[in-house]
Amino acid sequence: MTPLKATMEAGDIQSPATVRVWDPLVRIFHWSLVGLFTFAFLTGDEWQKPHEVAGYIIAGLIAFRVIWGFAGTRHARFSSFIYRPSTVAGFLADTMRMKARRYLGHNPAGGLMVLGLLLAIAVISLSGWMMTTDAYWGVGWVQELHEAAAFSAVGLVALHVGGVLVASFEHGENLVRAMVTGRKRAPGPNDIA
Repeated sequence: MTPLKATMEAGDIQSPATVRVWDPLVRIFHWSLVGLFTFAFLTGDEWQKPHEVAGYIIAGLIAFRVIWGFAGTRHARFSSFIYRPSTVAGFLADTMRMKARRYLGHNPAGGLMVLGLLLAIAVISLSGWMMTTDAYWGVGWVQELHEAAAFSAVGLVALHVGGVLVASFEHGENLVRAMVTGRKRAPGPNDIA
């Protein structure tokens, strides 16, 4: 019997086998970024000093994630989830038909989202820091860039959450829980591990 099929033992249904996918550092990074970005977004105009502190911590998290994207565990590495544009487009087309293959790590759309969010949040962090310097304090285009990047990141987050919900439904897998526990259903014969 394959590990993916539930088995009957003494009248109980046993859950399918799971494997570790997301290491603790990826999960801590992810949920810390969620909390800090939400806090920073909500306090931007109202509570300046805590907003700045959150921004510096976020910048540190982004720097860590870039390093971990090269030196981290298998599914944390950029090389495991950066795909050609044609692969991303094909995956999105398959998703629209609810026929996309399941990926154990980030799927092609998820990988692109990781890069987009890292870039947007890096721009937010850099422009936010620039606004604290003498050279760029009060400079209009820097403030506009900071705000535009923040709202762009919110849009990307909305797309990310939507993609997680669609993929969770399509593959019968709770991806939010997977980012909490680090574990996903073991790969099946048609999955990309």
